[in-house]
Amino acid sequence: MVKQAERYTDTFYYDLEFTTKFLRLFSVEFFKRLNTNLNQDEYVTIETILCNAGICQRDLAKIILKDRANTGKILNTLEEKGYITRFVDMKNNRLVRKMGVTEEGKKVYDEVTLKLKAAINETIHNEKNKKFIISDEEIDYVRDILKKLRENLKQIVDIQI
Repeated sequence: MVKQAERYTDTFYYDLEFTTKFLRLFSVEFFKRLNTNLNQDEYVTIETILCNAGICQRDLAKIILKDRANTGKILNTLEEKGYITRFVDMKNNRLVRKMGVTEEGKKVYDEVTLKLKAAINETIHNEKNKKFIISDEEIDYVRDILKKLRENLKQIVDIQI
């Protein structure tokens, strides 16, 4: 049985929300320090397109948890920067716009990925003591818990994308 908290700020959900806010700040600062032409949403969008070749905008929006209008704005920006291309294809006997990542987009993605991996490593490694503050096993455990929570939330929350 889960211990009942007296206040919302004492709950597991608040801890997650609070940590998420720190992670978002970390991400914003990271992309600013990189002095690159990408932000977190654009980076995640490129990665998602790379992992799902020929994905359409509707499916992309579902994966990145953005509505189609915001997804379209991100795609417009990435296309203007020359990082993605969009093309028309058939899906279920209908014309749909799909996208792919350009060579320039792959290059920028690879550069950011190397730096992002190092930055993420800093969050779990204590440089002063030269040791990890979170073990691989702990990371796997937390990821399993978060996956269970997400799966349950998907059944409860109605996401309209």
